[in-house]
Amino acid sequence: MRITTWNVNGLRAAIKKGFAEIIEEISPDVLLLQETRVLPEQLPNEWSQPDGWHVHWNSAERKGYSGTAVWSRQPMKVLGTGLNADDPEGRVLSILTQGVEIASVYLPSGSASDERQQVKEQWMAEFRSWADPLKRKRRPVVLGGDLNIAHTEKDIFYAKSNRNTSGFLAHEREWIGELFEAGWNDFIRQHYGDIQGPYSWWSNRGRARELDRGWRIDYLIGNRAAAKRIQSASIHRGGGLTVSDHAPVTIDLSEDSLE
Repeated sequence: MRITTWNVNGLRAAIKKGFAEIIEEISPDVLLLQETRVLPEQLPNEWSQPDGWHVHWNSAERKGYSGTAVWSRQPMKVLGTGLNADDPEGRVLSILTQGVEIASVYLPSGSASDERQQVKEQWMAEFRSWADPLKRKRRPVVLGGDLNIAHTEKDIFYAKSNRNTSGFLAHEREWIGELFEAGWNDFIRQHYGDIQGPYSWWSNRGRARELDRGWRIDYLIGNRAAAKRIQSASIHRGGGLTVSDHAPVTIDLSEDSLE
């Protein structure tokens, strides 16, 4: 099973920039989208329910803002939205397909204001409570999406100058580190090892994309059962350069446990 997560920075704009071609090239079985910024009725029929896909949307109440979606080649069951019953910004969509539990996750950014940073930190606290029971499940669980935090200095090009920037604050990095210490597996880092990068997001300023000076803030993480089935992981930098400011991130899972 190939699972791809992608913050598309507005699906309608992404479609115009070559979204379909990138998805065809990657060929995922399950596609997790964040920052869709669209209601399905705002899309042409071929995109609201595209051929060959089963699609579920979790759009934000505010038009043109946030939103998540899951596309699956095989039928899926929606398990829930949000970290609890309330998800006005459409930030979590959880599904079950082919025995694998998968969630598209879009953690708030705190860069806009102190108020949004407080929203982000409240969300982080609630996320831990939501995620802890999932990692103990016997079936594979994969959480994919834009977590808006670079974990270590290997995950950001300009580490020193961003120590006081939302997304690389010490307590944010500690929070995501605690997720991994608690048993979640960071499949991209495990695959690439202790190297600088690879990055998944680039600023539009200062030739950051051209020079590959970015942040790794898009993750696919999994519980122990998912880790037993991991085969490969990759970041498709080309998608981040042409369609969105984020790159698609992909993992491949085997059909059966290795045990």
